[in-house]
Amino acid sequence: MINFKQTEYVKPLPVLQLVPLIDVLFVTLSFFMAVFLTFNFESELNISVPVSTASKESRISPNEIIVNILRDGTVIINQKQVTLEGLNALLRKTGQIYPSQEVIIRADEKTFHEYVVNVLDVCAKANIWNISFATTKEK
Repeated sequence: MINFKQTEYVKPLPVLQLVPLIDVLFVTLSFFMAVFLTFNFESELNISVPVSTASKESRISPNEIIVNILRDGTVIINQKQVTLEGLNALLRKTGQIYPSQEVIIRADEKTFHEYVVNVLDVCAKANIWNISFATTKEK
């Protein structure tokens, strides 16, 4: 067998290690997937909630339902428009599974009070009493 000795003219080529690169890619992908799942999509809607001086900043929990009410009374949940009957059915099912279900109402500051009361009535019919209103903190 011929034994080739490495000289200064013939040097080994650099080797690219793929396994560590795949590990780093997997960790990065799992991180972004976890962040994506906890991201709140409801903030994309064009709703300007009222300003409050006594508002408290709260953490968003994954098990809360965010009900958006637009100026014209349209109710949106998870970026889907629902009727009051559809909202009632959803809240009844959820209230049966989770008795202490949280509901956050995000109503535009120009929304008529009637639309907010309609959503509150639906929550009461579904036996959900853990209700909060979204506001922005006064600067």
